[in-house]
Amino acid sequence: MPRGRQLDPERLGDHIDRLYRAAWGLCGSREEAEDLVQETYARVLRKPRFLTSEDDLGYLLRVLRNTFISNRRRSMRRPMTAALPDDLDLVEDPRAVRAESKLEAGELYAAISELPEPFRDALVAIDLVGLSYREASVALKAPEATITTRLHRARQRIAKALATSEAPNA
Repeated sequence: MPRGRQLDPERLGDHIDRLYRAAWGLCGSREEAEDLVQETYARVLRKPRFLTSEDDLGYLLRVLRNTFISNRRRSMRRPMTAALPDDLDLVEDPRAVRAESKLEAGELYAAISELPEPFRDALVAIDLVGLSYREASVALKAPEATITTRLHRARQRIAKALATSEAPNA
């Protein structure tokens, strides 16, 4: 007999925005983030899940992270595909409000995805998902002071990465 309470599938939609931001931080791409969130929900909905705590979001974030890692490992075993030609013309999105902001967001999420795993996890949990330091500490199974330090270092690395990427354009 399972212990704890069953994860309510009807309430999973309450967490989709936070999971999407976390996925974008992990992947560095909006499209990959959408796929990752969909795959995470598919995994969770395949069978009933029983939780020992009231922390649905923490559980979903762990499933998201594990799905991300599994996908990366799986892709490492696949043969590499050829890239598109460099002379391919890109089509601008007519619905884009401000193209520069989308580019900046893309650069930011790409920089986040390049961080070492402990720094990336702390930054995603706090800055993208919006967890408190205590909630991030529980979700990442690390002391709160460690989360604080990792977040500070992650923010420093992001600022440095974005500053160096803007330097040649200035």
